[in-house]
Amino acid sequence: MNVKAVLQELESYGNESTKKIFMKHGAKEPFFGVKVQDMKKILKKIKNNHSLAIELFNSGNGDAMYLAGLVADKNKMTKEILNNWVEKANWYMVSEYTVPWIAADSGLAWQCGIEWINNNKEHIASSGWSSLSSFLSICNPEEVSIPEIKKLLNKIEKSIQNSPNRVRYTMNMFVISVGCYVNELTELAQKTAQSIGSIKVDMGGTACKVPDAYSYIQKVVDKDRVGKKRKMARC
Repeated sequence: MNVKAVLQELESYGNESTKKIFMKHGAKEPFFGVKVQDMKKILKKIKNNHSLAIELFNSGNGDAMYLAGLVADKNKMTKEILNNWVEKANWYMVSEYTVPWIAADSGLAWQCGIEWINNNKEHIASSGWSSLSSFLSICNPEEVSIPEIKKLLNKIEKSIQNSPNRVRYTMNMFVISVGCYVNELTELAQKTAQSIGSIKVDMGGTACKVPDAYSYIQKVVDKDRVGKKRKMARC
Protein backbone atom coordinates (compact mmCIF):
# COMPACT_ATOMS: atom_id res chain seq x y z
CA MET A 1 0.00 0.00 0.00
CA ASN A 2 1.16 3.53 -0.72
CA VAL A 3 0.40 6.62 1.36
CA LYS A 4 -2.60 7.59 -0.80
CA ALA A 5 -4.17 4.15 -0.36
CA VAL A 6 -3.61 4.21 3.41
CA LEU A 7 -5.17 7.65 3.72
CA GLN A 8 -8.18 6.45 1.74
CA GLU A 9 -8.58 3.45 4.01
CA LEU A 10 -8.21 5.62 7.10
CA GLU A 11 -10.92 7.90 5.73
CA SER A 12 -13.22 4.90 5.26
CA TYR A 13 -12.88 4.06 8.97
CA GLY A 14 -13.36 7.63 10.17
CA ASN A 15 -16.58 8.68 11.84
CA GLU A 16 -17.97 11.93 13.22
CA SER A 17 -18.60 10.72 16.77
CA THR A 18 -14.99 9.61 17.20
CA LYS A 19 -13.83 12.84 15.60
CA LYS A 20 -15.82 14.91 18.10
CA ILE A 21 -14.27 12.98 20.99
CA PHE A 22 -10.77 13.48 19.61
CA MET A 23 -11.40 17.21 19.14
CA LYS A 24 -12.32 17.49 22.82
CA HIS A 25 -8.93 15.95 23.52
CA GLY A 26 -7.16 18.53 21.42
CA ALA A 27 -6.94 16.90 18.00
CA LYS A 28 -6.41 19.33 15.14
CA GLU A 29 -7.53 19.17 11.54
CA PRO A 30 -6.94 17.45 9.24
CA PHE A 31 -7.95 14.05 10.63
CA PHE A 32 -10.76 11.54 10.04
CA GLY A 33 -11.49 10.26 13.55
CA VAL A 34 -10.31 6.65 13.32
CA LYS A 35 -10.49 4.30 16.30
CA VAL A 36 -7.26 2.52 17.26
CA GLN A 37 -8.79 -0.93 16.71
CA ASP A 38 -9.55 0.06 13.12
CA MET A 39 -6.04 1.42 12.62
CA LYS A 40 -4.69 -1.97 13.63
CA LYS A 41 -6.56 -3.58 10.75
CA ILE A 42 -4.46 -1.43 8.43
CA LEU A 43 -1.34 -2.01 10.54
CA LYS A 44 -1.46 -5.74 9.79
CA LYS A 45 -0.98 -4.93 6.10
CA ILE A 46 1.86 -2.42 6.41
CA LYS A 47 3.79 -3.18 9.62
CA ASN A 48 7.50 -2.18 9.63
CA ASN A 49 7.19 -0.27 6.36
CA HIS A 50 9.51 2.52 7.42
CA SER A 51 9.43 4.63 4.27
CA LEU A 52 5.63 4.54 4.35
CA ALA A 53 5.68 5.54 8.02
CA ILE A 54 7.71 8.64 7.17
CA GLU A 55 5.25 9.59 4.41
CA LEU A 56 2.26 9.03 6.68
CA PHE A 57 3.69 11.26 9.39
CA ASN A 58 4.64 13.95 6.92
CA SER A 59 1.09 13.95 5.53
CA GLY A 60 0.03 16.06 8.52
CA ASN A 61 -3.16 14.02 8.97
CA GLY A 62 -3.61 13.27 12.67
CA ASP A 63 -4.76 9.69 12.18
CA ALA A 64 -1.93 8.99 9.76
CA MET A 65 0.61 10.50 12.16
CA TYR A 66 -0.56 8.23 14.96
CA LEU A 67 -0.50 5.21 12.67
CA ALA A 68 3.00 6.12 11.48
CA GLY A 69 4.46 5.42 14.90
CA LEU A 70 2.96 1.93 14.88
CA VAL A 71 4.12 1.23 11.33
CA ALA A 72 7.70 2.52 11.69
CA ASP A 73 10.63 0.11 11.86
CA LYS A 74 12.29 0.67 15.22
CA ASN A 75 15.67 -0.37 13.81
CA LYS A 76 15.56 2.42 11.25
CA MET A 77 14.53 5.27 13.52
CA THR A 78 17.10 8.01 14.03
CA LYS A 79 17.40 10.95 16.36
CA GLU A 80 16.98 13.27 13.38
CA ILE A 81 13.64 11.68 12.45
CA LEU A 82 12.43 11.77 16.05
CA ASN A 83 13.36 15.45 16.42
CA ASN A 84 11.41 16.18 13.26
CA TRP A 85 8.41 14.19 14.46
CA VAL A 86 8.31 15.72 17.92
CA GLU A 87 8.44 19.21 16.39
CA LYS A 88 5.51 18.44 14.07
CA ALA A 89 3.38 16.53 16.60
CA ASN A 90 0.17 18.54 16.64
CA TRP A 91 -1.75 17.04 19.56
CA TYR A 92 -0.93 15.05 22.64
CA MET A 93 -1.94 11.62 21.29
CA VAL A 94 0.94 12.05 18.86
CA SER A 95 3.40 13.94 21.06
CA GLU A 96 2.83 11.88 24.22
CA TYR A 97 2.18 8.44 22.73
CA THR A 98 3.24 8.02 19.09
CA VAL A 99 6.62 9.73 19.36
CA PRO A 100 7.64 8.43 22.83
CA TRP A 101 6.60 4.87 22.00
CA ILE A 102 8.71 4.59 18.87
CA ALA A 103 11.54 6.48 20.59
CA ALA A 104 11.52 3.87 23.37
CA ASP A 105 11.29 0.88 21.06
CA SER A 106 14.16 2.27 18.97
CA GLY A 107 16.41 2.71 22.01
CA LEU A 108 16.57 6.50 21.70
CA ALA A 109 13.96 7.53 24.27
CA TRP A 110 16.26 8.43 27.15
CA GLN A 111 18.69 10.43 25.04
CA CYS A 112 15.92 12.34 23.28
CA GLY A 113 13.75 12.66 26.37
CA ILE A 114 16.47 14.31 28.45
CA GLU A 115 16.88 16.94 25.74
CA TRP A 116 13.16 17.47 25.10
CA ILE A 117 12.09 18.01 28.72
CA ASN A 118 14.04 21.27 28.75
CA ASN A 119 12.39 22.60 25.60
CA ASN A 120 10.27 25.73 26.04
CA LYS A 121 7.54 24.33 23.76
CA GLU A 122 4.89 22.55 25.83
CA HIS A 123 4.28 19.71 23.39
CA ILE A 124 7.99 18.91 23.10
CA ALA A 125 8.63 19.04 26.85
CA SER A 126 5.62 16.80 27.54
CA SER A 127 6.85 14.40 24.85
CA GLY A 128 10.19 14.33 26.62
CA TRP A 129 8.69 13.25 29.94
CA SER A 130 6.54 10.66 28.18
CA SER A 131 9.63 9.33 26.40
CA LEU A 132 11.43 8.88 29.72
CA SER A 133 8.39 7.07 31.12
CA SER A 134 8.22 4.79 28.08
CA PHE A 135 11.91 4.00 28.46
CA LEU A 136 11.41 2.91 32.06
CA SER A 137 8.53 0.66 31.07
CA ILE A 138 10.67 -1.55 28.81
CA CYS A 139 14.35 -1.08 29.73
CA ASN A 140 16.63 -3.57 31.46
CA PRO A 141 17.46 -2.72 35.10
CA GLU A 142 21.14 -2.21 34.28
CA GLU A 143 20.21 0.56 31.82
CA VAL A 144 18.72 2.70 34.58
CA SER A 145 20.76 5.51 36.17
CA ILE A 146 19.43 5.79 39.71
CA PRO A 147 21.24 9.11 40.43
CA GLU A 148 19.84 10.66 37.24
CA ILE A 149 16.28 9.57 38.03
CA LYS A 150 16.62 10.99 41.54
CA LYS A 151 17.59 14.34 40.01
CA LEU A 152 14.56 14.19 37.73
CA LEU A 153 12.23 13.46 40.64
CA ASN A 154 13.74 16.43 42.47
CA LYS A 155 13.22 18.59 39.38
CA ILE A 156 9.57 17.56 39.24
CA GLU A 157 9.04 18.21 42.93
CA LYS A 158 10.35 21.75 42.53
CA SER A 159 8.75 22.71 39.23
CA ILE A 160 5.60 20.68 38.49
CA GLN A 161 3.07 23.11 39.91
CA ASN A 162 4.40 25.96 37.76
CA SER A 163 4.88 23.93 34.58
CA PRO A 164 2.62 24.09 31.49
CA ASN A 165 -0.59 22.06 31.44
CA ARG A 166 0.46 18.89 29.56
CA VAL A 167 3.93 19.01 31.09
CA ARG A 168 2.32 18.73 34.54
CA TYR A 169 0.40 15.69 33.35
CA THR A 170 3.43 13.91 31.93
CA MET A 171 5.64 14.81 34.89
CA ASN A 172 3.04 13.16 37.12
CA MET A 173 3.07 10.10 34.86
CA PHE A 174 6.86 9.95 35.11
CA VAL A 175 6.61 9.80 38.90
CA ILE A 176 4.18 6.90 38.47
CA SER A 177 6.52 5.16 36.02
CA VAL A 178 9.46 5.44 38.39
CA GLY A 179 7.39 4.02 41.23
CA CYS A 180 6.06 1.16 39.13
CA TYR A 181 9.14 0.16 37.14
CA VAL A 182 12.20 1.00 39.26
CA ASN A 183 12.19 -1.14 42.38
CA GLU A 184 14.92 0.84 44.14
CA LEU A 185 12.99 4.10 43.80
CA THR A 186 9.39 3.09 44.51
CA GLU A 187 9.46 4.58 48.00
CA LEU A 188 11.09 7.79 46.79
CA ALA A 189 8.54 8.11 43.98
CA GLN A 190 5.71 7.83 46.50
CA LYS A 191 7.35 10.43 48.73
CA THR A 192 7.64 12.71 45.70
CA ALA A 193 3.97 12.11 44.90
CA GLN A 194 2.99 13.07 48.45
CA SER A 195 5.17 16.17 48.29
CA ILE A 196 3.74 17.51 45.04
CA GLY A 197 0.18 16.79 46.13
CA SER A 198 -2.84 17.16 43.85
CA ILE A 199 -2.07 18.06 40.25
CA LYS A 200 -4.61 20.11 38.31
CA VAL A 201 -4.61 19.64 34.55
CA ASP A 202 -7.10 21.03 32.06
CA MET A 203 -8.42 17.90 30.33
CA GLY A 204 -10.41 19.81 27.74
CA GLY A 205 -13.81 19.37 29.34
CA THR A 206 -13.60 15.57 29.12
CA ALA A 207 -14.30 13.06 31.88
CA CYS A 208 -10.62 12.07 32.01
CA LYS A 209 -8.86 12.56 35.33
CA VAL A 210 -5.25 13.00 36.41
CA PRO A 211 -4.13 9.79 38.16
CA ASP A 212 -3.14 10.18 41.80
CA ALA A 213 0.50 9.10 41.65
CA TYR A 214 0.77 7.78 45.22
CA SER A 215 -2.39 5.65 44.99
CA TYR A 216 -1.53 4.37 41.54
CA ILE A 217 1.90 3.21 42.65
CA GLN A 218 0.47 1.66 45.81
CA LYS A 219 -1.95 -0.47 43.79
CA VAL A 220 1.01 -1.83 41.81
CA VAL A 221 2.90 -2.49 45.05
CA ASP A 222 -0.10 -4.31 46.53
CA LYS A 223 -0.31 -6.53 43.44
CA ASP A 224 3.44 -7.30 43.74
CA ARG A 225 4.01 -6.04 40.20
CA VAL A 226 6.69 -3.41 40.79
CA GLY A 227 9.42 -3.84 38.19
CA LYS A 228 7.28 -5.87 35.78
CA LYS A 229 8.23 -4.60 32.33
CA ARG A 230 6.36 -4.35 29.06
CA LYS A 231 7.69 -6.22 26.01
CA MET A 232 7.46 -3.09 23.89
CA ALA A 233 6.27 0.48 24.38
CA ARG A 234 3.93 0.56 21.39
CA CYS A 235 0.51 -0.95 21.86
